[in-house]
Amino acid sequence: MADLSVTMRCPMCAVVVTEWMPTDRCIVVWECTGCHAAIRPKPGDCCVYCSYGDKRCPFIQDDVACPDS
Repeated sequence: MADLSVTMRCPMCAVVVTEWMPTDRCIVVWECTGCHAAIRPKPGDCCVYCSYGDKRCPFIQDDVACPDS
């Protein structure tokens, strides 16, 4: 089972926050609580957690297909 807590770092302002990842969808737009930028995944990543989190999303952790794919 995936570890659902994730520490996110904004690529625009470097603010760091900890949140819980959902298990029913990939998050493709994340609003930074520091600078309010709309952050999107890097090319090839399914979600913002995979791009900017300290761990991959639950789907990648559990080696299952993302619901959006």
